[in-house]
Amino acid sequence: MDKNFRVPSLQALQALVRVADTHSFTEAARQLHLTQSAISRQIQQLEEHYHTVLFDRTSRKVALTEHGCEVYKVAADLLKALRTLEHRLAPAADRPFRIRIFVSLAVRWLLPRLSSFYAVNPGLTLSIETVSGELVDEGGDCDAYVLYLPGGLDDRRLTLLFDEYLIPVCAPQLNDGRALPGSAEALAGHSLIHGSTSRAEWSLWLKAQQDPPGRSYQHLLFNLDDLALDAAARGLGIAMTDQMLAHDALARGDLVVPFGEPLKTGGVYALWLRDSGVAHPACQAVLMWFEEQVEQTVLSQSNAARQRTGDLPATGPILPFTKA
Repeated sequence: MDKNFRVPSLQALQALVRVADTHSFTEAARQLHLTQSAISRQIQQLEEHYHTVLFDRTSRKVALTEHGCEVYKVAADLLKALRTLEHRLAPAADRPFRIRIFVSLAVRWLLPRLSSFYAVNPGLTLSIETVSGELVDEGGDCDAYVLYLPGGLDDRRLTLLFDEYLIPVCAPQLNDGRALPGSAEALAGHSLIHGSTSRAEWSLWLKAQQDPPGRSYQHLLFNLDDLALDAAARGLGIAMTDQMLAHDALARGDLVVPFGEPLKTGGVYALWLRDSGVAHPACQAVLMWFEEQVEQTVLSQSNAARQRTGDLPATGPILPFTKA
């Protein structure tokens, strides 16, 4: 690197961008809280630095010269990059904490609980960005990402939210009037509802039930767990889903577990913080809130399981469960 390289003033570059954007030295001075003569001196410094004229001063409208356009492009990109960097490393307290999450998890689990976040954090704001695919894109400029990791936690800065447990769910009464299935064998006469076109959840669960190969099933496929659960609640068949997604619908009685026990897959849902998230003033409040909500949901599920086995009196929210 050339040790004699002299970097132009950032304040001067900012002045050039404002003058070019507003076509006015006067307006640029007002926006930057400087005098017009100060803006003129900064532009003159740049012209001396680059040994060229940057603004055409012969016309009534302030306009960049050809060389001025080249400097403007570099200056504008540089200032934008510096603003982005500042937002990531030293975010303002009033900037929303940005979270990217699966749309089904946002609709089924996060949204019903958001009021409790604002109840204890009235001065903070969350910005929720949802994705509908099977993977959460880890790009972009969000502060935190709720990821599904099929192989468990890795070596990143991750906060475990919950393990994946698959359960079959359906409406208390099916549209076709048939009795709810009481075993894996009884599923053959019902529609299996999928929350993904890969059918992976049902395949994994049936394999764990030692389902014989070659058995034929009816299938109803969706690309979202939320749609699959809605179809199940409407009595269209039996859906396979994560018990955390179905928790609220089970507690309300919209869905029931017809038979079987939850299957732990080894997959996990985790909150991944980027550097901007760690630096954000809301970071600790967000982490604490997520952990509290997950703990409450897991406790409710545990109480429901103990109630089914007769180990707990019927107090508090209980997940509806029917046996064959």
